[in-house]
This record gives sequence, structure tokens and C-alpha cells, in this order.
Amino acid sequence: MLYFSRWKALATLLTALVVCLFAVPNFFSEARLKSLPAWAQRHVVLGLDLQGGSHILLEVDLNDVRKQKVEALRDDVRNTLRTARVGYTGLAIRDLSVEVRIREEADFPATLAKLRELSQPLGGLLSATGQRSVDVVDAGNRVIRLTITQPAITDRVRQVIDQAIQIVERRINALGTVEPLIQRQGADRILVQVPGVDDPKRILDLIGKTAKLTFRLVDDTVSPQQAEQGQLPPDSELLKGTSKEGGQSYVIKKQIMVSGEELVDAQPGFDQRTSEPIVSFKFNLNGARRFAQVTQENVGRPFAIVLDDEVISAPVIREPILGGSGQISGNFTVEQANDLSILLRAGALPARLTPIEQRVVGAGLGQDSIVNGTRASYFGAILVVLSMLLIYGKFGLIANIAVAINVAMIFGVLSLINATLTLPGIIGIVLTIGIAVDSNVLIYERIREEVRGGRTAIAAIDAGFTRALSTILDSNITTFIAAAVLFFIGTGPVRGFAVTLGVGIVTTVFTAFTLTRLIVSWWVRWKRPTKLQIS
Repeated sequence: MLYFSRWKALATLLTALVVCLFAVPNFFSEARLKSLPAWAQRHVVLGLDLQGGSHILLEVDLNDVRKQKVEALRDDVRNTLRTARVGYTGLAIRDLSVEVRIREEADFPATLAKLRELSQPLGGLLSATGQRSVDVVDAGNRVIRLTITQPAITDRVRQVIDQAIQIVERRINALGTVEPLIQRQGADRILVQVPGVDDPKRILDLIGKTAKLTFRLVDDTVSPQQAEQGQLPPDSELLKGTSKEGGQSYVIKKQIMVSGEELVDAQPGFDQRTSEPIVSFKFNLNGARRFAQVTQENVGRPFAIVLDDEVISAPVIREPILGGSGQISGNFTVEQANDLSILLRAGALPARLTPIEQRVVGAGLGQDSIVNGTRASYFGAILVVLSMLLIYGKFGLIANIAVAINVAMIFGVLSLINATLTLPGIIGIVLTIGIAVDSNVLIYERIREEVRGGRTAIAAIDAGFTRALSTILDSNITTFIAAAVLFFIGTGPVRGFAVTLGVGIVTTVFTAFTLTRLIVSWWVRWKRPTKLQIS
């Protein structure tokens, strides 16, 4: 048990050294880190409670979800009737229902059966109950009423939350911040915590917009003033321009010529002629084809770029744009152009997000937490070191060296995975130190028992490591299982605690049964003791 081949000893030392080296970047400044290669920039990120930042709680606009759902149902009804060549009147939305009146009595039965195909069984566990997405009924007088069910709304809200979390994460990560916390809270809320960012307004401006981009033609048959007086054509709408456009109103065709969903890239840049900030965009093949067709057929007409029902630019088409790319200008600042490109690259939110709570955690409070946590850790570590030296003498010194390497390895692993360190995470590390010490105590107490039983020094040491193995593994495995459960069912700081505790258990087992044993075996080969005394 005490024998180590040269290769096994070398592998043990190299493993400990390499893992510890990953902790080194934590001692560098941010400026120094940026000068290092990308692979060497990994480090432990301080959480919101340690370095301050923005805390925002968002709520999905349920009315917007319902509106989108019922409008999509109305469009499906219209497309179904047109495809079937069925005459109809009075297609209208009433709350969560869509009603339509079929003109001919002879067409009614077949049309009712056709529209019932729009009702699909809800997926997942709800499908076993027979619940469906839409209730389709005969309302009398050749009127068919399609009503979206509440389970369908609930299912859609769940989908919206899942999709919104991904989009919000992409938008915030594009800002260059590290390790934001973005997670579901309750049935219809999203919690966003961004460490190191003390401007929640910019975060809200970035993640609060749905970023629904459309390219539409300007209706030049009516002026905005005429539209405001009630002369608005049924296939057009009156939209305001952004503040960068001077708040000017535009009459815009409702028909979407090209959708922002066709975009594959958007990057900030500068106009080569005016040097003003712009956003360059590029369409996919389908979008490029449609964009080319629209610009070919409408040379000389203004073409509006609409973002979230606001006209951000309405340039005149001077010539056909055939390359599938273009640029958006609108008196942007550099920051606004960068934020707009982030919005377009990340995609549109499936529904509006309303901030219901926002606050800034000051860096001073975080610094106090760091100072107090550091003091507590130092105080506890000093007590542990002194206790081990007083109780076990030279073996206590070996244990202290192993525990110090263990802590360095914990930070190395956390740095490797770019983990976020919070106050509960620090508690997890302190707890790990106790577990590591406990492992050495079990080994040394076992060695004491073997010595008292009359074994020789080398035999007692060998038996101590061998027989303590199962006990230490049992205790650490059960603790690791508890940490895994906390990680999978916990959120936020609880998961941070679980990560540090889990990593610490793995490094503890490694140091206790390889590194500590290796150091003890070297000491035995050097001193060759005939008697063993663990003070």
C-alpha cells in the first residue's frame, strides 16, 4: 500500500501541480488576464453577493402570450378556409376565442370537421388526460367558435419561459459579462443576476425589448396627418419613429416583406462615408431572395425598418440590393449600435418581459462579505493547522500540506469550469477543509490503533491507510450524493454551495489517498522508522 512506482508518483504530482496551476489566474488583475491566451483566462468569478451587480426579476406578459396565441389561431383559421376554398364572413377574435361564420350551409359540416383538425392533443403528461389545445364548437347559425384552452395557455407560457431564458442569456453574454445567473422563478418569472454590472437600466433596455424586427414598405398614398384624422387604409398602420428619428410618424403597410427571423448575422460598424455608427446585417438564402425581390420591385419607395412597432429607419430604396446584406442607420451612438446588433443576433423574445423588481447590490457590501469571509476562513484554517500539529506532530504537518494543496486544487477546478463563487460557495470550501482534515484524522487514528496492537511502524502505517479507506469512501460518497441532490434540485446560491462541496469531496479523496500517502511513503523510505509515535 505504501509502495509507489516512479510513474505513479510522477502522475500524482503532475495531476496535483496542473490542477493547482489553474488557480494561478485568480491572482492576476483583469487587465493582466486579458493579455493572456484564451485558455489561460479561466478564473473563479465572484457572485453578486461578493462583487455587487444588478438584480432583476422579470415577469412574462400573460396578456401578450394570450394575444399572440389567439392571433395565431385566427391566422390558422383563415389559411385553412382559404385553402379549402370556403366562403366565410365575420372572422373575429373575442377574448380567447375565434369566431367565423360560414356562408353556405352545405359547406358547414365539412368545414367544422376541417377546423377541428386545428385542435391538437397537448404533449407531455397532459396528453394522457385527453386535454387539447383548442375547443371547437358549433355556436349556431353557421358560426364556428374555436376557444384556446387554459392548459394550452399554461403550456405556451412554459415554452415562452424556456425560450426567453435562452435568448436573455445570449443577449447578456454578448455584453461581455461573465457568468450571469438566469433562471426560472415560479411559473411565469425569470430571475436575472449580473455580477459586476451596476447599471440595471442598460440591462433592462437590452433584455426587455422583444426585438421583433420587420422590413415593410411605407404607404405613401396617405400622409401621417391624414391617418391621424381617421383616413388610415385597412392594410396599413400608423407607427411612431424612435427618438433618433425625431419622433416622426409613418404610415406603414401591415404586410411583412422580410422578417428579422431571416437574419443570420448583425454586427456594429461605421458608415464609410459619414463615419456614423451603423448595424450591418445579413440574411439567409430565403431572406436574401425575398429582400432582393422587394428592392427590385420598389426602387424609389421608402422601405421601413421596424423594431418592436417603432420605425428606427425608413430609407428610400435607391437601387436593388441583391447581395442579401445591408445596413441600418439611425443616428446611433456606438453603444446603441452595439446593443441593437446584440438584440438582432440573439433573436426576438417570444413575449414581452415586464420588470417587477430591480435593485443594485453595491460593491461595498460585496467587499465586506469578502473581508468577513476571508477572515473567518483564515481564523478557521489557523485553528485547524495548530490542532493538527499539536495532536499528530509531524504527521499533522503532512496533513496540513495535503489540505493546503487540496484547497488550491478546489480553486483550480472551479477556475477550470469558470464557476461563480458566492458566500455559500465559500462555506462549501470551509466545510470541505473540515472533511479533508477529518479524512486524515481517521487515517492517523487507525494508525494509532495498529501501533497499540503491536504492529511495526511500517505495517501500522500501511494498515492505517488500507483499513481507513472504506470508512472515508463511505462518508464522502454519501456527502457527494447529498451535494448532487442539492445541485439538481437547488437554485442559485444553493447550487453554488453544492458545486464547491462536490468538487471539494473529489479533491479530498484524491489528496487523502494519493498525495498524503505518497508523502508518508517518502518519509518512511527516508527515515525508515522502527518505532512510531504519533504525538
